[in-house]
Amino acid sequence: MSHVGVPRGTARKRKRLPALLTAGVLTLPALAGCSSDGDETAAVAAVPQDVARAARAQIADGGKVTWAIDALPATLNAFQADADSATTRITGALLPTLFPLDDKGRPQLNPDYLESAKVTETEPRQVVVYRLNQQAVWSDGREIGAPDFVAQWRALSGKDSAFWTARNAGYERIEKIERGSDDLEVKVTFAKPYADWRSLFSPLYPKQVTGSPDAFNDGARATIKETAGPFRLREIDKKTGSVTLTRNPRWWGSPAKLDSLVFKAVKPEDRTDALAEGTVDVADVDSGTAHRIAQAAREGAAGASGAHGPGAALTPAQALRSWAVAHGTDEEAAEEEQKVRDDKAEAAEAYATEQSGLRAFTVRKALEPAYTQLALNGETGPLADDRVRRAVARALDRQELADTVLKPLGLPAQPLGSHLAVAGQPAYKDGSEALGKQDTEKAQALLADAGWTREGALSRNDGTKAGSEGEKQKKGEEEKKGSAGKESEGDDGKADRAAGEPSAADGLYIVGDDKPGDATRVLAPAPVAAAQSDALLRQAGRLGATGISEDARDVLAQDRQPGGAAGAYAPAGTAAPAKGADAARGPLGKNGKPLSLRFVLPSGPGSAGLRSVGEKIAAMLDTIGIRTVITKVSDDSYFRDHVASGDYDMALYSWPASAYPATDDRPIYAKPVPATDGSLLVEQNYTRVGTDHIDQLFDQAVSELDEKASQNLMRQADARIWAAAGSIPLFQRPQLVATARTLVNVGAFGFGVPHYQDIGYKAPQAAGAPAARKK
Repeated sequence: MSHVGVPRGTARKRKRLPALLTAGVLTLPALAGCSSDGDETAAVAAVPQDVARAARAQIADGGKVTWAIDALPATLNAFQADADSATTRITGALLPTLFPLDDKGRPQLNPDYLESAKVTETEPRQVVVYRLNQQAVWSDGREIGAPDFVAQWRALSGKDSAFWTARNAGYERIEKIERGSDDLEVKVTFAKPYADWRSLFSPLYPKQVTGSPDAFNDGARATIKETAGPFRLREIDKKTGSVTLTRNPRWWGSPAKLDSLVFKAVKPEDRTDALAEGTVDVADVDSGTAHRIAQAAREGAAGASGAHGPGAALTPAQALRSWAVAHGTDEEAAEEEQKVRDDKAEAAEAYATEQSGLRAFTVRKALEPAYTQLALNGETGPLADDRVRRAVARALDRQELADTVLKPLGLPAQPLGSHLAVAGQPAYKDGSEALGKQDTEKAQALLADAGWTREGALSRNDGTKAGSEGEKQKKGEEEKKGSAGKESEGDDGKADRAAGEPSAADGLYIVGDDKPGDATRVLAPAPVAAAQSDALLRQAGRLGATGISEDARDVLAQDRQPGGAAGAYAPAGTAAPAKGADAARGPLGKNGKPLSLRFVLPSGPGSAGLRSVGEKIAAMLDTIGIRTVITKVSDDSYFRDHVASGDYDMALYSWPASAYPATDDRPIYAKPVPATDGSLLVEQNYTRVGTDHIDQLFDQAVSELDEKASQNLMRQADARIWAAAGSIPLFQRPQLVATARTLVNVGAFGFGVPHYQDIGYKAPQAAGAPAARKK
C-alpha cells in the first residue's frame, strides 16, 4: 500500500508496510499466547512451519517452479519506498542475507556468507567484526568484501540526499567501516551503540549498485547484473508478467536443484484458475481456494465427484421437475429449461475439471509474521480523549473475536497480547493487563467520567456527523446557520432534512439504532469526504440478527403486542407515559450530541471477512452506548485516503512483526510532532497516539547491547502502548500456501525464509515409480 499523506521527512526511516486483511485471512488459523506474571516470559506455543522437508539426496536435479506473486515488482532495490513483498521474495534468491530468521523469528548467522560476526568492543565505541566466507563471490567473480559494505553504508546513511532511500535505520549510527586484518575481514565501528546491528547489510548489494546515485536510484530498479545467491537474474518479461531466475554457476554453496525459478504475477482472485490449469506451482491463497483444494483431495480419495459445485444442491424432486419441463409439451418453457440445464451441465463440467487439476496440490499452513489490530484515531473527535479510547478497548471481547475466527478451525484461540512480538518469539510477553481485560461496567464508567452519559443524548439529533467528521462539519454549519429556515414551505420537506433529518438516499446506517425487525430505523447523514479522498463512499453494511441487543428485543416484543406500541395512537394532548426502568438505557451523548464513531472498512469482495469482524466490534460498542457508523470505501482508497490521511475514527489493518522491534516498530508508535507548516508529522503512527515515555523506551532499547535488558525495555514500551489505547492487537494472521504435491522444501515458512537451492521435486524412490513432475 502507498503512504499518501506521510511527510517526506519520514522517507529515510526504516519503512514497514501495513496490510489489508482479506476474507481468506479471517477464516483461517491465527494463534498467539500469553505470558505468566513476572519478568520471565512463559513458554508460548506457536504454530510451526509447514514445509514438506526432504534431504537433498531425495530431490531430483532439474525442473522449473513457477511461484505466484501479486504483481511484478516496481523495483529490485529493497531500500526504495516502492519495494514490496515481490522485491523481497526475488532478491532473497539473488543477494546475500547475512542473518536470515529462523522459524521463531531469531536472526541466525548465514554460513554461506559469514564465518563469524560478533561485537568485539563496546567501549569507547561499539565495534562489530564480520569474517566473510572466503568462497563468497559476486557473479562477475569479484570477492564480496569491505568495499561493498562501505558503499551500502554511504548510500543508506542519510548523509547524501542524492540517494533516494526509504530507510536508513541503523546505518546512520555507523562511524566508519574499514578492512580488517585481511580482505576477508570487515570492521564496522558505530558512533552510537546499536542493538539491532544484525539487521544491517541484508540484503547486501554489490558496490556497482550502491556506489553511485544513478545506479542506486534507477539502475537497480529494473535489473541486478551482479548477484551472489544460488540463482541469478535471467530476464523480466513485462508482457507475460514474469521474472525468470536461473541457476548461478558461480554459486559456491550447495547448487540449486532447480534449473529455473519463475515468479509470475497472478492476482489473488485468479489463483484458483491458475493452479487448476497448472500454470503455477506455488501460490499464497485465500480460504476459498484452500477449501477447494482440500475438497478436491477428499473427492479424489473417495473416488467421488459432484457433491459440490454447480448443481450439487439440486434435490431429486427438483431434478425430476427440470427433466419434465425440458421434455414437456410447452415448447417455449422446454427450450428455456433445456438451456438452463445445458448451462448447469457446462458449469459442472468446468468445475469438475478444475477440481481434477487442484488434486495435484496441497495447502501448507503456518502463522504469518503479522498481526491484525483495531486502530483508534486519537487526533480529533471523541477518541482524542484517552478515556474514550480505553473505554472502547475495554468494551471489546477480544477472546470472542479470536474464538469466532479460530475455533471453527479447531485451533487454540488466544488474542494477541503484544504490539512488539508475536507468539513463539523469545521477546513475546502479554502486556494487555496494562489496559485491563474486557469489562463493560468499567468501560461505561470511563465514558461517564469523560462526560458521555445517557442524559446527554436526550436532545434531538441536529445532524452532526459521527466522530472526527463532526469536528470538520462545525465550521460549515456555523456559516450556514439559519439558512435552513429560508427554504420555502413547498419544498417537499427538504428544509427539514437540512435541519437534521436525512433522506433515505443519504445511505449510512448507524449501528445501535438500526435493528432488525419492526423497530424504527434511524438513518445518519452520509459523512463528508476528507480533502484527500476522491472516492464515493458506498452504503455501509449493517448487523445481522446476531447483533441485536437486549434493548431492541424488548422494543420488538412491545411493538408486536396487539394494538401496536403503547401510546402510539394516543389522541393529541394525552400525557406521555412515565418512563420505565429501561428508559435510561440507550446511546450516550454530551450536550445533545450522540457519541458516534466512524468505522471505515474496505468494500471489496476480498474484504467480506474483515467487515464481519468490524460488525462484531460495532455490536460490542453498542452495548456500552457508542453508536458506530460503518463506512465502506474502495480497497484502493482505504489505506491511502483514509488510514494514512487520518480520515477515520476506527479502522482494521495489519502490521508485520519483526525480529528488531526497537528499530522497526519505533516509527509506528512514535509520538506525532507538529511540522513547521502546521501539519502533523506522524511517521507511520496512523493512530496519532503516542507519548514521550514510549519514545524514550524505544531509544534506550535500540542502544542497549544486552539482549535481555533490551527486551525488557521493549516490554515496558509495549505496556505503555497498551495503556495509551491507540492500537488494540486482535490476533496473528495466518499464512496459506498451495504447493504442488511433488514439490519439497517449500510451503508456509512463517518467520523463516526459503532455502532456494534446496527447493525441488521429489526424486523417484524406486525403479518404476512415477517420475518427479518437471517443467
